[in-house]
Amino acid sequence: MTQEGNKKNYVLDTNVLIENPNSVLALRNGNENNIFIPYHVLMELETLKNTPKLRHIVSKVITSLIENREHITFIRNGGTDSPFTHIVDNYILGEIETAQDMQGVKDPILVTNDRLLQLQASLRNIKSEELRDSKPFESDSQLYTGFVEEAKNAPPNSFLWRDGKPVLLGPEGEKPIGYTNDVWNLKPRTVYQNLALELICADHVDLVSIQSEAGYGKTYLALASALYMVLERKLYEKVFVVKPTIEIGAKLGFLPGDIAEKMEPYMKYIFDLLVKLHKQRPANKIFMNPNDENLRLNVKKFEILPLGYVRGMNIENAFVIVDEAQNLSRTEVRALLTRMGEGVKCVCLGDTSQVDNPYLNEANNGLNWIVRKFKGFGNYGHIVLKGDRSRGPITDMVLKSKL
Repeated sequence: MTQEGNKKNYVLDTNVLIENPNSVLALRNGNENNIFIPYHVLMELETLKNTPKLRHIVSKVITSLIENREHITFIRNGGTDSPFTHIVDNYILGEIETAQDMQGVKDPILVTNDRLLQLQASLRNIKSEELRDSKPFESDSQLYTGFVEEAKNAPPNSFLWRDGKPVLLGPEGEKPIGYTNDVWNLKPRTVYQNLALELICADHVDLVSIQSEAGYGKTYLALASALYMVLERKLYEKVFVVKPTIEIGAKLGFLPGDIAEKMEPYMKYIFDLLVKLHKQRPANKIFMNPNDENLRLNVKKFEILPLGYVRGMNIENAFVIVDEAQNLSRTEVRALLTRMGEGVKCVCLGDTSQVDNPYLNEANNGLNWIVRKFKGFGNYGHIVLKGDRSRGPITDMVLKSKL
């Protein structure tokens, strides 16, 4: 294949495809450029598809390659197959040279984010560049931020920006959010926190999912809303916090004490946030003796449960917070949500970029399944929290620096 007019001949490395499964489409830019995939890139993908943390991304890459098959030229050495070894980069460079010599590909440009491979390419007079505007893989819960471009065909309970202000697309039409929600004396620090409170406190919304990186206050918002709706508005009788026990595992049964004492080391941060909210505005009914220095939860009003204890329960008239939903499987999400009876508000929290369950990944996890399956229902809402301010200046630096 020869270069036509101003068309560029892009050769894609494996790391570019993994980082952005849609890079083929982006670099093609319609029919503006030619795309080449070395045979050994396919061999690398064959190996990577067996890696638990990458198999979902590799699957998207393969789908993209199949969908763009007629626009891709696969290149390989003319001789026998090379054994797949740690020097695969040398084979890729060799396949580019073969494409130049045997197929007439002029001025191929290797697109790779591997700087050592770029150096190796330069030593063989092969041009290279990094993927511009690189966009790492994002899951459904990250891609659907809760915002849409226009109201037409928008999912219920999504938001759009109009004249610089957010508008909720609710069941009664458009609702401009020009005010700040005040929930249990909690003042939202960002517009996104304010909109999360709007969804949680909306009477017509039964299920809310909130995606964010650590430090954006999703747990604090959910707890403040729970106190507000149980103790002030008296819409529900009790608060449940449910947590996957992936990090607890079999060791839970060996810890001393009752279930509350077993869960204490793993849920201390929940308790600390409750105490902080209690100091902000008294939540006496949540505690056994609110005047005691050693506060203890009143399980008649607030209970923290591992996931396994929810099975067989019938939860009614309660505000339920599901923490770290990204560590739930699809089956566990189904089992949990089918426990919800009449009069339940459920808020699912998580970050699909921090999946700890070794059997799950960014795409195949509970939070992602919730967004994928419930988006479009009239009593469901989702939002991604973001902004310049998180829990503090050090966390801000971590998030901004992409540490």
